[in-house]
Amino acid sequence: MLSRSHLGVAKPGFLLVHPDFPSRSALSWTLGTTLRKHDRRMCFLTRLQCYVRERNYGSRSDELAISRSERVELGKRRIGSSSLYSRPSLSEMKNERIENRAKVYEFLRGIGIVPDELDGLELPVTVEVMKERVDFLHNLGLTIDDINNYPLVLGCSVKKNMIPVLDYLGILGVRKSTFVCFLRRYPQVLHASVAVDLAPVVKYLQGMDIKPNDIPRVLEKYPEVLGFKLEGTMSTSVAYLVGIGVARREIGGVLTRFPQILGMRVGRVIKPFVEYLEGLGIPRLAVARLIEQGPHILGFGLEDRVKPNVKSLLEFQVRRASLPSVVAQYPEIIGIEGLEPKLQSQNNLMGSIFELNSEDFGLVIERMPQVIILKQNSIVKHVDFLKDYCSFSMQQKEMKRPLDDLVAFPAFFTYGLESTIKPRHNIVVRKGIRCSLSWLLNCSESKFRERMDYEGIDMDEMVPLPSFDMKMLMEQRDDESGSDCDEDSEED
Repeated sequence: MLSRSHLGVAKPGFLLVHPDFPSRSALSWTLGTTLRKHDRRMCFLTRLQCYVRERNYGSRSDELAISRSERVELGKRRIGSSSLYSRPSLSEMKNERIENRAKVYEFLRGIGIVPDELDGLELPVTVEVMKERVDFLHNLGLTIDDINNYPLVLGCSVKKNMIPVLDYLGILGVRKSTFVCFLRRYPQVLHASVAVDLAPVVKYLQGMDIKPNDIPRVLEKYPEVLGFKLEGTMSTSVAYLVGIGVARREIGGVLTRFPQILGMRVGRVIKPFVEYLEGLGIPRLAVARLIEQGPHILGFGLEDRVKPNVKSLLEFQVRRASLPSVVAQYPEIIGIEGLEPKLQSQNNLMGSIFELNSEDFGLVIERMPQVIILKQNSIVKHVDFLKDYCSFSMQQKEMKRPLDDLVAFPAFFTYGLESTIKPRHNIVVRKGIRCSLSWLLNCSESKFRERMDYEGIDMDEMVPLPSFDMKMLMEQRDDESGSDCDEDSEED
C-alpha cells in the first residue's frame, strides 16, 4: 500500500506516520529502493522520448525539404506546360476563343455557309460540335440555302434546343413531313423554351375554342403564332372580330381555317379592310358573315389587291351600286391576282361566241362574278348546246331572248351538261313548256320534278327570282348575343 501511494506522488513534500508503518530503517531502505527504480524508469522514458523526437524531427525535415524542392520543380513544369491545373490568363483565353471561332468559320465556309451574321453569337468551341448541328439540320431536310436564310439557327444546341422542341411538336401532332416547311417559315422556334414559350401559346389556342385535333393543323398553317405574346395582337384581333358581329361560337372555326388572323394588327389591317367594305355599301354585319364563311379574305392586301380589283370591275362596266352584291356573292373576286387581264380575256371570249358587248358583260359579272374563272372549254360547250339542242342561231333576231337569258342567268355555265341541263331540257320539250334558263335550272332536283307534275304551270312562277339577297347574310341567329367588345378599338 505504501509503494502504490508513493508511486502516485512524484515529489512527496511530507511523510505520513502511522503506527502500523515499519521501522525507520526498513522504511528508508524500502523508500530508497523504490525511488531508484522510479528514477531509472523515468530516465528510460525520457531517453525514449528524446529518441522519438529526434527521429520525427529528422523525418519531417527531410520530407519538408523534398516537398519544397518538388513544389518548386512542379511549379516550373506547370509554367512551361498546358497542364489542366494551370489557370490561363484572360488574354490566353481570348486568343484561344478567337482561334476556335476561326476554325469553326473555316469549316462553315467550306460547306457553303456564310458565317458573317454569327459574330457575337455563342458558338460551339469545336468544329466537331458545329458539324453535329449542321448534320442534324440536314437530316431534317434543311439545305445550305435554308441555313443561310437564318444562320442564327446554328446557335441552337441539338440536345438542349432542337430535340426538345421537335419532340414537343410531334407530341402535339405536327406531322414530321411538315417539319421542313415549318422550320423554313419559322426557324426561330428552335430557340424557344417548351415550358416558357410554346406550351402557353398552345393552351391559349385551345382557349379560343380550337379543337385539340385542329391545333397541329393550325401550327402547320401558321407556325409564326408560336412567337406571339398572349396579351398582344392575338387577343385584340379576336376581340375586334367579335365586336363587329362574328359569332363567338364561330371563332374557333375561323381561326382554324385562317390562323393568320392572330398575327394581324387591328388598326393597320383588319379595321381598314372592314371599313373599306362598309364604304362599298356592305353592312358591317354582312362583312362579319363573310369573314365567318371565308376568313381568308382578311388576307387580301387592301392597297395592292382589293382597291385595284374594285377599280377594274368598274372599268368593265360593273355598276357601282352593284359592287356590294358582287363582292358578297364572290368575295374572292377582290383578292384575285391579275384580275384585269382575266376580265379582259373573258370579255373577249364571250363577245366572240355570242356577240356580248361590254355593257352586257358587266351585267353578267353582276349576276355571277364567278364567270371570270370559268374555263373556255366549258363556256364553248354550253353555248354549243344552246345552238344545237335549242335550235337557235346567234345570227337570228328571234334569238334575242335566249341571249338575254344568258345575261340574266350566267350560272347556266356552271351546271353539268350531261347530268342536269340535257335531262331537264328534254323533259320540258316533251311537255311543250317554254321557260327561262333560270326557271329550268335554279332549283333542286326534287323541286324540278314537283314542277313537272303540275297540270298547268303558272307563268308567274317562271319569272326568275333574284339569285342573291344581301339580307340573307344578316339574318339574326338564335345563338347570337350582343358583344361587350369595343368595335372602335385600335392597335398600332
